[in-house]
Amino acid sequence: MATRLRLQRHGKKGKAFYHIVAADARAPRDGRFIEKIGTYNPNTNPATIDVVHDRALHWLQVGAEMSDTVRALMKYKGVVYHNHLINGVRKGAMDEATAEKKFEAWMTEKSNKIQGKVDALTSDSDKKKEAILVAERAINEARVAEMKAAEAAAIAAATPVVEEEAPAAEEAPAAEEAPAAEEAPAAEEAPAAEEAPAAEEAPAAEEAPAAEEAPAAEEAPAAEEAPAAEEAPAAEEDDKKEDA
Repeated sequence: MATRLRLQRHGKKGKAFYHIVAADARAPRDGRFIEKIGTYNPNTNPATIDVVHDRALHWLQVGAEMSDTVRALMKYKGVVYHNHLINGVRKGAMDEATAEKKFEAWMTEKSNKIQGKVDALTSDSDKKKEAILVAERAINEARVAEMKAAEAAAIAAATPVVEEEAPAAEEAPAAEEAPAAEEAPAAEEAPAAEEAPAAEEAPAAEEAPAAEEAPAAEEAPAAEEAPAAEEAPAAEEDDKKEDA
């Protein structure tokens, strides 16, 4: 029976998740399997690969075949390289201690590369997130500025109406309170000059016009009626008599 290491599909549509299994080459892809030796999740970046190293190495040692995808995964996790070193020890190319040191050095280098990639991706992701946040802040600030400008314009447009209507309300009480001054016209109700018609009621001097009632000078035309010159024709007549 030929044994094959291959993927068995799981997960939902568009989000595939795979199991790495050792199965009979004649079995359907998602059918019966002999052993599950790991998982593969391509939805993450970098992809998440979990492999039971000892069991995967065992199946390679017994001659199990691999699908193309599983071969790439086993190389990525170092299973294929470890199998190569063990085969070299078996052939006498190196001892077991040297093979272990080489494998550990390779794993350390591989881990550093993977970590560097993760750090780079994280840094890029952080930069993209920061750029997105900066853009969102700029958009929010622009919106706030527009809202403030609109509010200021609305207040400016409404201000003249308020200023014109406000004096009416303020002047109304003045007009209502003004009757106090009108109701207390003390100076007007106490017209000293009008209530003191003493000078008008004292026309005694006018009713007793001494100058008018004493027309002595006018009635004294006695002297005028007794014109001496006119009554003196007697002398003229005497002169005439003497002349005669």
